[in-house]
Amino acid sequence: MTRADATLGTVIFAAAAAVQPWVASDPLVHMLVQFPLLGGVGFALGRRISLAERWTGAAVIIGIATVFFWMLPRSLDSALTSWTMHLAKFTTLPLAAGLPLTLAWPRLHRVLRGFVKTETISMLGVLGFLYTHAPIRICNSYLITDQVRLGFGFFWVAAALAILWSLPVFLGPSFTWHGPYLASLKTRTLQNDLR
Repeated sequence: MTRADATLGTVIFAAAAAVQPWVASDPLVHMLVQFPLLGGVGFALGRRISLAERWTGAAVIIGIATVFFWMLPRSLDSALTSWTMHLAKFTTLPLAAGLPLTLAWPRLHRVLRGFVKTETISMLGVLGFLYTHAPIRICNSYLITDQVRLGFGFFWVAAALAILWSLPVFLGPSFTWHGPYLASLKTRTLQNDLR
């Protein structure tokens, strides 16, 4: 990990902390802004670190289990009402979700990558359906109208990921994205990330 990685991780973490005042009133900010930012901290810290192949499976399991845990409505409520869970959120999402998934992703076989992506899209779809059709409040900290908006947010994210991850299928295996920011950091191409 370089100083630039540490700086990037710090900036992303600061951004996640900066949206905290809106988290209690808007579940979209909580789950679709702050959660990904905290996961992005782990990506920034681990993108240049190589993981031994024998630890790949464990890293994937830990990362997915952590994401699933924080997708539970009870976990969402606890993060707003308990300081212990609040601190756990800011710790586990970067270190137990973003970091292990970033370390394991380059070593995953294409089939396993496709499986993870498919499960991610389907999970978002199920959550979207649950939050938009539940007749009662799933999260006690938010209103029904808020959870309906969150449900539609899940649908939009699922659709965006489906389109993004399908681009190599329609544009061919040579498809890459050479943005100046990615090039300057010498990160992996979008083609490799989408496999």
